[in-house]
Amino acid sequence: MELSAPAAGLAPAGPDPRRWWALALLCGAFFMVLLDGTITIVALPSIGADFRFSEQGLQWVLSAYALTFGGLLLLGGRAADLLGRRRVFMAGVLFFTAASLMCGLAWSPAALLAARVVQGAGAAIMTPTALSIISTTFSEGSERNKALGIWGALGGIGATTAWLIGGPIVDGPGWRWIFLINVPVGLAALTLSPVFLRESRAALSRRSYDPAGALTITGALVLLVYAVVKAPQAGWGDAQTILPLAGSALLLAAFALIESRHHAPLVPLRIFRSRTLAGADAVTVLIGTVAVGMPFVLTLYAQQVLGYSALKFGVGSVVLAVGATAGAIAGQAAVLKAGFRSVAMTGMALMGAGSVVLTQVSVRGGYFPDIFFGLLLCGLGIGLAFVTATVAALAGVAEHEAGLASGLSNTALQIGTALGVAIVTTVAISRSRDYLAANKGANPLVVLTEGYQSAFLACAVLAGIGLALALLLPARPRKAAHRLPEPVPAASARD
Repeated sequence: MELSAPAAGLAPAGPDPRRWWALALLCGAFFMVLLDGTITIVALPSIGADFRFSEQGLQWVLSAYALTFGGLLLLGGRAADLLGRRRVFMAGVLFFTAASLMCGLAWSPAALLAARVVQGAGAAIMTPTALSIISTTFSEGSERNKALGIWGALGGIGATTAWLIGGPIVDGPGWRWIFLINVPVGLAALTLSPVFLRESRAALSRRSYDPAGALTITGALVLLVYAVVKAPQAGWGDAQTILPLAGSALLLAAFALIESRHHAPLVPLRIFRSRTLAGADAVTVLIGTVAVGMPFVLTLYAQQVLGYSALKFGVGSVVLAVGATAGAIAGQAAVLKAGFRSVAMTGMALMGAGSVVLTQVSVRGGYFPDIFFGLLLCGLGIGLAFVTATVAALAGVAEHEAGLASGLSNTALQIGTALGVAIVTTVAISRSRDYLAANKGANPLVVLTEGYQSAFLACAVLAGIGLALALLLPARPRKAAHRLPEPVPAASARD
């Protein structure tokens, strides 16, 4: 399926004088996505109590969102390259804002989960598009690194804000308002986008679309995410887990075959020849597992074992976001001096160390001996690793594939998020069941704590795997600053 288009992209040559205002707008949209994710974690116990979710069912408030977010990211990023980045970005903001309103008005568990699915679709369109706009607006090097550092730092500020306001909102007007506050932010982004964002798309003489590739990769990612979020409830050896995983593998094989033969594939397989991009995305998966898996467990421990209110937990957890912000600021400068590999390894090591500290949580624990230092170390590590992986994933990528590279990076993060929640939930439930079976009549709080300790240990193991994967990254940025191999013109592309 092909549509003719002008050979030149819509973006004018030279730096955009509005680029810093554009960055502020895009970071504001990213702020909205992160605000939603973090506040939702704080509100999970209240949502569960209101709608009477089981512990296994409660994870679907996060996982329903992750399902469409992770499944549609590649399609959203590539659509931005082909259809126009500003146009696609605004469509994503519109979907996300409307779905946030529906989440706030949800009247049943099914209505909430359905709205979360649509919200995930909006985020899948909006997030990679925003990142690709940054990539094409700022030149590769120190200026782009600075922009991505601000992107990562403001993400940490967004998370900090979420921790600060999440508790008061949940304890005050109620959990519904954690979604409703997205509405004015989304409306402002829609209003300002035509003012500060210039339209741009890939400079191609003929725009080809790959519907078969889009369907197979979206189906494969949706089945993969579904399988890993269903596993804690059904079991990793159950047919409900194995069959979706097998289906995902078959669709991935079909996707690879389609992409290898299509003259204008959705995801050119040659893009994975970039060691930097492949390594960065592999590390990003592990960042996602710990960055979401650890807070998911911690909010349950703090509120269910220690008896923290949502407000107390939110204020106490600000150190995580502050650490992530500091790590992101330091990371964008450190990459130029120390290189991708060493900065990413340092970040993953800090995440692992923080998770090990949290394995010492206890039934009679307190904030400073049990929580503070683990959160601080994890936060610093998340900031360092996330900015490094993002810069590396976009290094040397040609403009016409910026949306694709952004989509791959965000897909890796969302797959990591889904895996992280599934893994820590499985570990916590399994360990608690085993402990209870061996200690009949044990204190329920002790049983829960045993499970949470094991879940934090799983986070440390995941961070260790990420540390090993960071070795795949080149030592110095200049080794990654190359253009990805260009496609060989196909005969089928002729008029």
